[in-house]
Amino acid sequence: MLDIHWLNTFVTLAKYQHFGKTATALHMTQPNVSLHLKQLEQATRVKLIERNPFQLTQAGERLLQSAEKTLLELQVCQADLNAINHLHQGTLTIAASDIISRLLLIGPFQLFRKTYPGIDLSLFNTTSSQAAELVKTAKADLGFVIAQKEEAPLSFTELREVQWCAIGNGLAQWQAQATNQSLAVSDHSQVPLTADEPTLILLGHDTRTRDLIDLSLPKLNLPNYRIMEVGSVDAQIDWAEAGFGVAIVPTFSVNPQRTLHTTLTPLPDFSSTSLGYIVRQNQLLSRAIKQLLIWVDEEIQKSQSLT
Repeated sequence: MLDIHWLNTFVTLAKYQHFGKTATALHMTQPNVSLHLKQLEQATRVKLIERNPFQLTQAGERLLQSAEKTLLELQVCQADLNAINHLHQGTLTIAASDIISRLLLIGPFQLFRKTYPGIDLSLFNTTSSQAAELVKTAKADLGFVIAQKEEAPLSFTELREVQWCAIGNGLAQWQAQATNQSLAVSDHSQVPLTADEPTLILLGHDTRTRDLIDLSLPKLNLPNYRIMEVGSVDAQIDWAEAGFGVAIVPTFSVNPQRTLHTTLTPLPDFSSTSLGYIVRQNQLLSRAIKQLLIWVDEEIQKSQSLT
């Protein structure tokens, strides 16, 4: 009988192709990784990897296919068992980006812990694309994402439409400069204007802002611009407030209680996108998950009334 822990170590080793990185990923020691591989090879009676350079043998490639399917099925089964369990026991794992978790999930999570003390609630703080991958592989039961496309094996439900805004002084002047430059080019008697390039500070890894707004940036009618990526909405706003450029952020991410010293400009011409949640298709949703979604929806309605 093959031990499930051996298989998990083997699949992880095949992914990283490095014993040290595998040990780090699994919170194990490197000798234990080697031991699991040795035990697995003894149980299967075949050699599974070549070490120098690292590569799977033909037998290793075949076992990897079955091991990945087996681990996924067990993870999905455990998630369904948690959903079937109505005794308020078990685990619930959520995947969400920093902006979503901080702005929309804190209140609902507090209610959840109070109502379901027997359920171990955990959060993967990640990007929308990574959240989708975690839900696909059943490592997360539920994911909150921005701009998720409907695709198998995931089911996406929209919770609200996301609009965009710009924070920072100088946007109107830069737009006027672009217009004047255009006029100067058409009128050969005028000398084209020159100015420092503005910096658009984008969110980057939190909500994949750059991927979402690249097609919309020409609608700002700016002269040449350059991009500076930072790690969070708060950092974007701080840089914009310090005069380093313009931050393009989701409107719902701007705390109405925060006093801005720079201009906030709605961007209605930007392409709107969706914020919602993803689950695996045909996934069983427990009463606890359904209640959590209700609380999240209420939190969204509350935030909409403040913006």
